[in-house]
Amino acid sequence: MADKRDYYEVLGVSRGASDDEIKKSYRRLAKKYHPDLNPGDKAAEAKFKEINEAYAVLSDPEKKSRYDQFGHAGTDENFGSGFGGFGGFGSGFDVDLGDIFGSFFGGSTRSSYRKGPVRGRDLSENISLTFEEAAFGVEKTINVSRYEKCEKCGGSGAKEGTRPKTCPTCNGSGQIRQQQRTILGSFATVTTCTTCGGEGTVIEQRCESCGGRTQVRKTRKINVKIPPGIDHGQTITLRGEGDHGKKGGPAGDVYLHVTVKKHSVFMRNGYDVYMDLPISFVEAALGAEVDVPTIYGNVKLKIPEGTQSETNFRIKGKGITRLGGGGVGDQYVRVTVNVPKNLTDKQREILRSFGETLGLHTSRDRKRFIDKVKDNFGI
Repeated sequence: MADKRDYYEVLGVSRGASDDEIKKSYRRLAKKYHPDLNPGDKAAEAKFKEINEAYAVLSDPEKKSRYDQFGHAGTDENFGSGFGGFGGFGSGFDVDLGDIFGSFFGGSTRSSYRKGPVRGRDLSENISLTFEEAAFGVEKTINVSRYEKCEKCGGSGAKEGTRPKTCPTCNGSGQIRQQQRTILGSFATVTTCTTCGGEGTVIEQRCESCGGRTQVRKTRKINVKIPPGIDHGQTITLRGEGDHGKKGGPAGDVYLHVTVKKHSVFMRNGYDVYMDLPISFVEAALGAEVDVPTIYGNVKLKIPEGTQSETNFRIKGKGITRLGGGGVGDQYVRVTVNVPKNLTDKQREILRSFGETLGLHTSRDRKRFIDKVKDNFGI
C-alpha cells in the first residue's frame, strides 16, 4: 500500500473536490490513456489502470470515506475485520466507458443508436447582377442541383415492394456492446455496428433509382427576389432550398454569392453613388446649369461661377436604397474642366486678351506674381 500514489493526486484533483470535478477529471484522463488510443504503450496501460483504480474508490461514497480516513489501508479487501467490517474492494466494479469514448468509437450508452433526423447539406451558388439590378432589386431564376428524396422508394432505399430489415448483427440497436473483465473489474465498450453503420436496418434489395442511397440528384429552377440595395460580395440565403434532409430532417439552405458588374458611368461606395462630369472652361468660369445623369434619370445641377476642376457636388437622395429600407444614399458629382484644344486664331487672340486682363499673361508679370507669393509666405 505504501508504494501507491495518492488517489486524489492520480486524478489531479484536490481532497475537497466535488463528485462532478472527480468525474470530469477521470473522464479526461481515461480518454487520454485508454489502451485503444495508445496501442502497445505499456506505460499508458499502467496509467489507465491506476486512474480507474483511483476513480473506483473516489466515486464510491463509502469507499471514499474509508480512504479519506484510513488511506490505502481502508481500500484493502480484508479491511474491516477489526472495524466492524466494511466489505471488500476486491469484488470488482462495472464501468461503462461508452459515454467517455463515444466520440472516438461512435458509440453511446443508450440501448438504441438508430440515427434520428439528419439535416440536408447547405449549397453555394453564384449570381451576377448589373449595377441597376443591384440598386433597384430584381427577380431572377437560378438553377440549383441538389439531392432530393427518391420518389420511387419513398426514401427507404429499398427496392419497390420491399422494406429494409432489422440488422441481424445488432438486432436493430445500431451498436455493438462488448464486456471485458480485468483485474480492476468489468468494463463495457460500445461501438457502432459495422454491418448497418449504426442505422439498425439493412437493405437486401436496393432501389434501382437511388441505389439504396435514399436520395437522387435533381436540378431545379428557383425564383429569387433580389432586394434593392444588395452589393457586390454580399450573400443571400435561400432557406430550405439546399439538399433535402433524411429521416424527416429539414432541408439545407442555398447561399447565393452576389457579383455586381461595373458601370460605365457610376461607381458605388456603400449606398452612395459617385461619378465624374466634364464641363467646359466657359461653364466653369461663368457658371451654368447642366444636366447630370443619375440612376433615376437626368437632374439639373447648378455650377457656380468660378468653379474649379475636381470640385465635388452632392445631389441628395439620388443614391441607392438601403437594404431593408431606412433611407436612400446620395450621389456625388466631381466636375472636371475641359481645356479647349485646336483653337482658331480668333479664339487664341481672345484668350490672350483675356489673360492680359488677369495680369498673368506675360512672363514678366508671371515672375512678378511668383515673387509676390514667395514674399507673402517667406519662401
